[in-house]
Amino acid sequence: MRAPIFVLFSIILLAAVLSGCGGATTTTPNSNAVNATTANKTNSNNPLETTKKEPEGVTNNAPTLTPVFKAYCEAKIKGDEAGLRKVYSQGTLKHFEEGMKKEKIKTLVQYLELDKVTPKLCEINNEKITGDRATARIKFESAPNGIEVVFVKENGEWKMTDESPTFDAVKSSNSNTTKAK
Repeated sequence: MRAPIFVLFSIILLAAVLSGCGGATTTTPNSNAVNATTANKTNSNNPLETTKKEPEGVTNNAPTLTPVFKAYCEAKIKGDEAGLRKVYSQGTLKHFEEGMKKEKIKTLVQYLELDKVTPKLCEINNEKITGDRATARIKFESAPNGIEVVFVKENGEWKMTDESPTFDAVKSSNSNTTKAK
């Protein structure tokens, strides 16, 4: 007796799953065009659905900030502690030193070892300067698609920071998701 109930239950479950898999596509008698209403149906209430941001095109080659980022890349490649300290802002260095102390790491080179930089990929573009703050998109081996980074002017020189509008947007999105629960 159990076998027929199990088979019947399996058939009903299979039918439910198959009926829930997408909508039917319809064609007109004179063409093979898919009905646009059915094909473009999306569930805007789906929390797992993502919207892809179109890749940002190059608006400029970062003429002001390029020397700073190139110095960063050279220092990373050479493992040059003094070179790294020269390109970062004072606030960023203080933040790094706090992290180094917590993790018992003695050098900035070791602390930043996860940021892989090679001569093959070290690019900066799309700088936007507003007073003593600027942003630009940087690309290196660890971030081949690029991330936006904040630069600040200290004592008349541009310095890199550990601030990133790219990561801030992700953090903000994640905290909004967590709060919604």
